[in-house]
Amino acid sequence: MKFTATQIAGILEGEVDGNPETAVHKLSKIEEGEIGSLTFLANPKYTPYIYSTKASITIVNKDFVPEQVLSTTLIKVEDAYKSFSKLLEYYNQVKNNKVGIENPSYVSESAIYGNGFYLGAFSYLGENVRIGDDVKVYPNVYIGDNVTIGNNVKLFAGAKVYSESIIGDGCVIHSGAIIGADGFGFTPNEKGEYSKVPQTGNVILEENVDVGAGTTIDRATLGSTILRKGVKIDNQIQIAHNVEIGEHTAIAAQTGVAGSTKIGKNCLIGGQVGIVGHITIGNRVRIQAQSGIGRNVKDDEVLQGSPALNYGDYNKSYVHFKNLPKLVNQVFNIEKKIDGKND
Repeated sequence: MKFTATQIAGILEGEVDGNPETAVHKLSKIEEGEIGSLTFLANPKYTPYIYSTKASITIVNKDFVPEQVLSTTLIKVEDAYKSFSKLLEYYNQVKNNKVGIENPSYVSESAIYGNGFYLGAFSYLGENVRIGDDVKVYPNVYIGDNVTIGNNVKLFAGAKVYSESIIGDGCVIHSGAIIGADGFGFTPNEKGEYSKVPQTGNVILEENVDVGAGTTIDRATLGSTILRKGVKIDNQIQIAHNVEIGEHTAIAAQTGVAGSTKIGKNCLIGGQVGIVGHITIGNRVRIQAQSGIGRNVKDDEVLQGSPALNYGDYNKSYVHFKNLPKLVNQVFNIEKKIDGKND
């Protein structure tokens, strides 16, 4: 896809300074700009690169005044960074605006889908699937029986959505994510063997939930595993059965949340955090990376460590921990002096 400076200026409500017919077909960093690429200048420390960049078009703030001759065509806007972000969003919309059903793929006779639907090759739609408008399902996606999907949802290649799952408007599910696999439910018998507990619930993703690549969200034993609206889940995360995550909480990669735990609204949880089951975490909680959470957490707590401590207490304790060998030597020397006096 090619765009001219005039077209881009129209999208961004900017003005062209240079050749309005200059065309671009790709994006680049300003220091790595090539002919045919579009870049932007927002951070003043990158200003020297605008005089050497080979990018055909550069988005700049309106108050930018060049001090040397430029080879790049400028598009002047109120805020270069925000405008470039807007352009990226527009570019993604155009790039991903596929429609139609590719072959080979399987669509059950009872499945229903709305306008603007795209189904990539080698995908599967089960019985009684209900899909809204402008949904994009990329190749090798599995959607099981009785799944409901809202409007403007994207399921990238290789995602799997098990039966009975409900996915709200505007959700994005990335490659390799698995929604609705069985929860980890087993009971031991007197021989030490394990019998499976049937997992009869489902998974509900409310509006505008993002699920990262390789993440797994297990179905509930009974009831639902629920991610409330606006939740953002990074790659390679495990969300166990009957977990509930509150609105606009964000969780970084490789975190694991055990069964039946409730996490509040607007929490930020770092990477590789481990959270035990059957606890409640309040609203606006901050948990630092690699922490272990084994207790209920109140609203607004900031935690670090394993088991996790108050963030301030952890930092104070760590200062002493680093000095522990010195402190041990001091204690040893004091003991020697005391023993010497006693002799």
